[in-house]
Amino acid sequence: MPNTFEELVQKQRAADAAHTTVEELREAYGPPAERGMTGAQSGTYETALRAWRDLERDVQTALSDYAKETGRPRPEVEAEVARAAAEPEDA
Repeated sequence: MPNTFEELVQKQRAADAAHTTVEELREAYGPPAERGMTGAQSGTYETALRAWRDLERDVQTALSDYAKETGRPRPEVEAEVARAAAEPEDA
């Protein structure tokens, strides 16, 4: 089933939130290659990183599909979704 524009925006927001989580963990724990993380920290970081990558991959696939189905250029759709995702949800 094709995604609507609103679904694309929600997917992008979820990917952005997951990315923020990864950045916060990296800040709290330090870069993975520089400092040794505890086992729990490493597990938490790796799980968050995988979640972000999975969500981002889903967004990219959905953007391509939506652009193809609507006949619009993908970069145009991607920019429009990014702008909408950056706005507050109640706006």
